Amino acid sequence: MVDIIALEDVSSRAWPALHLARLGGWRLHASTGHTGRANTCWALEAPDREVEAAFDAVEAWYAGHGLPPKFKTVDGATAPADLPVLLTERGYAPNAETKVMVGPVGGTHDDGVIIGDDPDDRFQAVMFETLYRDTADAEERLSTLRRVPPPMMFARADVDGVPAAIGACAVEGDWAGISVMRTSPNHRRQGLAGRIVTALLGEAAKVGATRSYLQVEAANVTAVSLYEKLGFETAYQYRYWAR
Repeated sequence: MVDIIALEDVSSRAWPALHLARLGGWRLHASTGHTGRANTCWALEAPDREVEAAFDAVEAWYAGHGLPPKFKTVDGATAPADLPVLLTERGYAPNAETKVMVGPVGGTHDDGVIIGDDPDDRFQAVMFETLYRDTADAEERLSTLRRVPPPMMFARADVDGVPAAIGACAVEGDWAGISVMRTSPNHRRQGLAGRIVTALLGEAAKVGATRSYLQVEAANVTAVSLYEKLGFETAYQYRYWAR
């Protein structure tokens, strides 16, 4: 069993927003409006006021940051329990159903995977290539990664000297969190993602991690299948709500 609230808090620190606030058990995250985790209210536990007043406060807070209000509901850890119904009544709709998967650590050394403690220019090249439609999205991700406290690892695999795939791993206590898995369109289906995850989990074990987690959209069946082959299992799911 996974302590959902505890893991959600770990994952929040592994993807730190620019601005944070709380209304009791509702955690408000805001950055520049791109990634879901850094720009939504995580309604994990009961707010510190009546729900309608909490809605008003959340919407005002995001307006103050120049962002549309969005919520995140987590299966098995959302308060109040009827929040999805209340969100629907308020004009919100769910999207981006996401799996939180947990798995092992440890892996074999791979000379073809370069691991460092900074998202260097070659790491960034893959980030910008795979998010070519929205440079600001890539910038937010890179800025977020740079705020993660150590130990933080960045992995890259090259093909014929060209940066082809990347991934990152934040370690906090027992947990190693895999994120920003990206592969260049010209180098997909070559096993690079699996090699990067394995290499990162090997390094995570060296600094004390004993288990791992990652987040993947449920609709990305190819990625889900890969992670299952690497020993990951779905622990719970969440979704975002927007107007």
